Amino acid sequence: MIRIAICDNEKDARSYLSELVGRQQIEYQIAEYSSGEELLSANGEFDLLFLEMKLKMPGDGIKIAAAVRKKRWRKQPLIIFVTAYEKYVYDAFDVGAFQYLLKPVNEKRFCQIFQRAAERILSEEKRSRQLLVIQYAGASKAISLGCIYYAESQGHKVVLHMKDMELEYYAKIGDLEQELCGRFFRIHKGYLINLSFVERYSKTSVMLTNGEKLLISRYKYAEFVKTYLAFVEKEDKGA
Repeated sequence: MIRIAICDNEKDARSYLSELVGRQQIEYQIAEYSSGEELLSANGEFDLLFLEMKLKMPGDGIKIAAAVRKKRWRKQPLIIFVTAYEKYVYDAFDVGAFQYLLKPVNEKRFCQIFQRAAERILSEEKRSRQLLVIQYAGASKAISLGCIYYAESQGHKVVLHMKDMELEYYAKIGDLEQELCGRFFRIHKGYLINLSFVERYSKTSVMLTNGEKLLISRYKYAEFVKTYLAFVEKEDKGA
């Protein structure tokens, strides 16, 4: 799923871009904005932003893009400028624009640029699913999910039990559970395990491949079995 925003003060221009997006063979969500102010005040984040360079005056889209870049979003969107003012397109790259489209928008060029943007977005999304990014020692630290056996809740902290070390940082295990849903499962209020490292299990415990045995809540057992079997089937199919 690619989340798309279109910001242009011309309704027909927004509608045309939405129509072109709809012709692409990809799953998406789309939102339209008639001004930069409306875009910046919107809730939610986007993977891809089509931004008119002349919203109120020539070059105004650059200011909006700069404001977007200052947003403390989990990840920044790819920005594709749409403009009838070719002389301004080089300014677009000062705010990290991905590409630009000249009006009237040529459908063939749109398809080429959109395909490249979609490929990058989906590739980054796939890569991010293999990493856990945490705040540790005052900096961001990326950890491969394949190194984590399980996470343990200890008060206001989470302890990551990994192949070669343990790492403790401030976090809520409930938030981590939501972030890692699909590959990890919370078998107990204090344990979030990596399904890839399940060796065997019973109604009272789960044995991991590193030899550790963790208690499983009786209220979680049925859901765990269902989730784990679905996970194994998915892995066997190479999904």
